[in-house]
Amino acid sequence: MNDTNTFFRPNIAHMEGYMPGEQPQTGNFIKLNTNENPYPPPARVLDRLRQACTEDLRLYPDPGAAKLRQLLADTFGTAPEQFMVGNGSDELLTIIIRSFAGEGDKIAYPYPTYGYYKSLIEIQGAQCVEVDFPEDFSLPAGLAKTGAHITFLVNPNAPSGTLLPIDDIAALAAQIDGILVVDEAYVDFSEGGSIALVEEHANTIVVRTMSKSFSLAGMRIGFACAQPELIAGMWKVKDHYNLNRLSLVAAEAALEEIESMRQNAERICRTRDRLTLGLRQLGFHVWDSAANFALARSTSVPAAKLYQELKERRILVRHFDQPRLDDCLRITVGTDEEIEALLNQLHDILTT
Repeated sequence: MNDTNTFFRPNIAHMEGYMPGEQPQTGNFIKLNTNENPYPPPARVLDRLRQACTEDLRLYPDPGAAKLRQLLADTFGTAPEQFMVGNGSDELLTIIIRSFAGEGDKIAYPYPTYGYYKSLIEIQGAQCVEVDFPEDFSLPAGLAKTGAHITFLVNPNAPSGTLLPIDDIAALAAQIDGILVVDEAYVDFSEGGSIALVEEHANTIVVRTMSKSFSLAGMRIGFACAQPELIAGMWKVKDHYNLNRLSLVAAEAALEEIESMRQNAERICRTRDRLTLGLRQLGFHVWDSAANFALARSTSVPAAKLYQELKERRILVRHFDQPRLDDCLRITVGTDEEIEALLNQLHDILTT
């Protein structure tokens, strides 16, 4: 009998694949492991979704997402031709790689960062180039010197939450010859934002998601902003009906209620400050975060043990079994009550 691996392309047969954060199917957990927003989307979003559940679901969605792209253009003061929407920002990352890198081409990113990049690059058969972040997660000098077709930069970074200055990103865009992708999944929890760089640098694509700050992780909505020529070329790669009718409705309503998102983001930032202070008082090293999570390095008990102890107490956080992160926990900012419960349980674990 043939080994089924022989049917796959070699790069697929040998890769491990990305493992997302645990999604428990049963039990009552405090879930602080996948950076979801603890607060619901605005009532208008839910009302629009209910109204959209009609027989029209038999019809295909608008393949160009014209209304949503116009709303994005109005929100950011650009043109709709500068936007592409996707089934979450992950689809847009896939489109970018398929558009600009072939088999064997270099794709670079700082390490440690979003782990899904490695899987997407391996699927394409391209070459991963990892450039180590310094301990303070400032921009690595070597990132501009890789000769990569695509350079990915998460800002604020995941999983550290650290924010790079806009001037550093602009300098990187000017130094490299390939495409720079600024992945801003968490930017709404910061004072950053690189969309203005798109006008100045023809090689820059900014990618954002509505999963985190807009409380729409279940709807899978992302968008990319770039100069129209880049978007037009990427359009050739995009699946024609890539965003479903309900996701379009949710995204449109959420942008019309954007002030609600901003208020929730501010609320999360205040809780993030309390989480950071509480973790530091318990002896953790915590990097300054501009995201909706904090990265905490355990200086006493192994992080893997803390993760397991918390799970047994019905609290889920994220532990990465990989170099430079295996002594850390990444903790999503939940409600004030959830964070208080987490800190109390950590205190109990560390003092008994």
